[in-house]
Amino acid sequence: MTPHENSSSASYAAAGVDITAGYKSVELMKSHIARTVTSGVLDGIGGFGGLFAPDLAGMSEPVLVSGTDGVGTKLKIAFLMDKHDTVGIDCVAMCVNDIICCGAKPLLFLDYIACGKNVPERIAEIVSGVAEGCVRSGAALVGGETAEHPGLMPESEYDLAGFAVGIVDKSKIIDNTAIKAGDVIIALPSSGVHSNGFSLVRRVLDVENADLGAPVPELGGAGLGETLLTPTKIYVKPVLSLMERVRVKGVSHITGGGFYENIPRSLPDGIGAKIEKSAVRVPPIFRLIAERGSIPERDMFNTFNMGVGMSIVVAPEEADAALEHLRASGEDAYIIGETAAGEGVTLC
Repeated sequence: MTPHENSSSASYAAAGVDITAGYKSVELMKSHIARTVTSGVLDGIGGFGGLFAPDLAGMSEPVLVSGTDGVGTKLKIAFLMDKHDTVGIDCVAMCVNDIICCGAKPLLFLDYIACGKNVPERIAEIVSGVAEGCVRSGAALVGGETAEHPGLMPESEYDLAGFAVGIVDKSKIIDNTAIKAGDVIIALPSSGVHSNGFSLVRRVLDVENADLGAPVPELGGAGLGETLLTPTKIYVKPVLSLMERVRVKGVSHITGGGFYENIPRSLPDGIGAKIEKSAVRVPPIFRLIAERGSIPERDMFNTFNMGVGMSIVVAPEEADAALEHLRASGEDAYIIGETAAGEGVTLC
């Protein structure tokens, strides 16, 4: 008898927690986790902690950078669609896109899944998305936790969160001190709504009662569910590569709070951002949300990314080189504005 076969409890199962389902989940997810292994990983999944030995070669003062986040109520779309292999990408993206804003390279990631009932195949499907996000960001999935919470949430539902740890040499931390008026603000397009504002999205589009698979003319014939579940884009590799080519002065991850909250977080006191509204390439899903909900333009830009997943500040003389490099890296980057004396964000 294996240790797993010996570790079962009929009493615990009667209370709603199936320990053996957890073991099966781990077995099913191992192939996905194996895809994320990097040279720093020292052990496999199953221990009490994930061991990682970072490569510090060439760094004079290594600084660890951490970030944590979840997927939020976007998960409701996954439940309604019974599609669980993309939300893990969102979870990783929300963490790693944050830590690269200060120049950190992601090293490792851990996830946490709380579920009403542990269905091993569904848990493995979720983790397959987490692993894909880790592959896209170059991070190793070194561990995680799946917790069965009977009575706390419906059996068909779960919550997903995680955190990432990255590293950057202290002298290369992006801290916005070099930004001055007249610098150029470059946009990196989003893949859609990403993982923010879904409480508003769900209310406006009445997703619980909508036919999520039906073609929507305003979305070019794509289904609403498919469009909303499009995973958050991960910008790690093109942005870190850009940092090796030009001097990146500031980076903002456009999440909840939209332009008005996030862009100023990368700017120093006394410097604001002037955004050319007509330059922003707004995907159809945001127009649909605005029209269906009669949402004012300012609220849209203050809630959603509006098609801009990340903004980057560079000096005017380096803007062309930055755009060229980003486009060569597969990003359809473009200029949306400039910095100026003042505070906050002005849409012109």
